[in-house]
Amino acid sequence: MTLNGRTFIEKLESHTPLYLAEEGDPVGLHIGTLDKELSKVMMTLDVRPEVVQEAVAQGVDLIVAKHPPIFRPLKHLLTDNPQERMYSELLKHDIAVYAAHTNMDIIEGGLNDWFCEKLDVRDTTFLRQTHEIHCKKLIVFVPETHADEMRQALGEIGAGRIGENYSHCSFSSSGEGRFKPINRAQPTIGKVGQPEIVSEVKIEVVFPETLERDVLRTMYAVHPYEEPAFDLLTLDNFTKTYGIGRIGDLPEAVPLTRFIETVKQAFALDGLRLITDNDEKMVKRVAICGGSGEKFYRDALYQQADVYITGDVYYHTAHDMIAEGLTVLDPGHYIEFICKEKYLALFNQWKQSENWDVEFIASTINTNPFQWR
Repeated sequence: MTLNGRTFIEKLESHTPLYLAEEGDPVGLHIGTLDKELSKVMMTLDVRPEVVQEAVAQGVDLIVAKHPPIFRPLKHLLTDNPQERMYSELLKHDIAVYAAHTNMDIIEGGLNDWFCEKLDVRDTTFLRQTHEIHCKKLIVFVPETHADEMRQALGEIGAGRIGENYSHCSFSSSGEGRFKPINRAQPTIGKVGQPEIVSEVKIEVVFPETLERDVLRTMYAVHPYEEPAFDLLTLDNFTKTYGIGRIGDLPEAVPLTRFIETVKQAFALDGLRLITDNDEKMVKRVAICGGSGEKFYRDALYQQADVYITGDVYYHTAHDMIAEGLTVLDPGHYIEFICKEKYLALFNQWKQSENWDVEFIASTINTNPFQWR
């Protein structure tokens, strides 16, 4: 089956929702259009000129990137500037670019969870809560003739999903609906000016508040009545929380020096920066946040981390970390490269289950700007 760009991104956004990105994070489509068929999709960490050259050579239609290529607004677009010229190359070769950034960090089973898996950090929770998603309940009254269609349609867009293992959940009860069409009404059932009694079904479904627009649009599309009767409630139960970073425990305490070697091996590092006033300490409780997560170091302190792993630590912040007694490992930003293999595997799972006729590849370019000498 041919794969349309919008179909693929809808699938990606159901897994990595845009609403979980941090405020101001420029996630989503950056360049080009999704209104086209996809024959080849590339996953990459960064969009750099050499990555664009690779995409052109490979005949790629869409690049999915962890890091947004346009993180700050462009003041000009000059083709004699190598960084800016790559944008014109992307447009010239009709290569769209889509970015999933902090939403990839925050989702369950996302980047920070992969880091924990590699380091055998267990029983994890997030460092700092970023989002609280409430559930809502739709109660809609529909003629018996349309009840099955309504339940199925709502279930298909994600309403009635409870936990990870149950979908299309609903409750139905039967009764009599009464109404009298007046004025310029055009009733599906009955006549203007005459009271009507109809056998109806009350359907109740729960859904995350992020689906409200889709749920209401679907209800209106399926419901046969000119004016559907429904209730929409916000629930205090089923609240779902999300957060940035992760913190958990190693199976047993290990010396800091051994844990450093574990980190270097896990991420194929020649070295890393160590910030500590005690290089002989034992490590059991580990906090981690991919990318530039120094602003969350006090959350690691509050949750009693023995060590905090994050990249791009600022000189003066490192002094503050030492003063407050926190040991920090800075392996750099590039350890996020593991997103390429992880998402490539996920995309191929989708390809198989959806029977898509498309090829997924990962960029082979090492975009780490730093070298150890």
